[in-house]
Amino acid sequence: MTTSVAGPVHGPVHVTAEVLAAKTVGAYHHLSLAAPAVGEESRPGSFLAVSIGDGRLARRSFWIHRVGPMAGHRAVVDIVVEPRGAGSRVLAGLAAGATIEVTGPLGRPFSLPREPARCLLVGEGYAAAALTTLAERLRERACEVRLVLGGADDAHVLEPLAARRSVGQVEVAAGDLTAAVLRSLPDVDVVYAAGSPATLRFVADAVHGSATTCQVALERPLTCATGLCQGCPVPVLGDAGDAHVVRACVDGPVFRASRVDWEALS
Repeated sequence: MTTSVAGPVHGPVHVTAEVLAAKTVGAYHHLSLAAPAVGEESRPGSFLAVSIGDGRLARRSFWIHRVGPMAGHRAVVDIVVEPRGAGSRVLAGLAAGATIEVTGPLGRPFSLPREPARCLLVGEGYAAAALTTLAERLRERACEVRLVLGGADDAHVLEPLAARRSVGQVEVAAGDLTAAVLRSLPDVDVVYAAGSPATLRFVADAVHGSATTCQVALERPLTCATGLCQGCPVPVLGDAGDAHVVRACVDGPVFRASRVDWEALS
């Protein structure tokens, strides 16, 4: 199965975004942002960076979950926040009407099949947010789309009801999604996965040696999110098996699973 190469977008922009809506669903907080040009330029697998507070906290990066119209805005961007640290708790506490500084869209997005394909999407926790617009684009291309959603518990499985409305073929696996992935792999052309490094490596190993191609949305700490600080190294393997290091924020965050040096990834 061949996939088209995802070309670069016109480039990220830095804007002051307005929070149009905020809600809590399960363990996650959802923010809808009016961020001009960010939504219009985003692609499945893009992310954005948010500046928090007075600048004493490092910027936080979030997958672009959905893009769509709202309240007179053409391309509102939804992100999913899991309130765990100081910065994410600040964001989770924002209400409609608040403003935040946003840079995006950032990163290299998923590559899409050139022709209709049988696609399996594997999403774990809040990282499943990276797959929502991907599922929409695949269905627009007449692809068969199946989705496995996992999380530590039911509260950490991202929007299973909404996923069933948009995808249809959804299996929820709270606690451990490995068995569900293995059940879904036969007769699949392309796998897209987003989640913890352990889950991504499991998926990569599961398709290794088969004709199924696999792309993974790899999360790394992204201090600057623009490639300047060199603080998000990803060990990869070249076509000749040579090892080198690239930056997750600009060379990824989406990679071919076969390219990642999983043994060296820390």
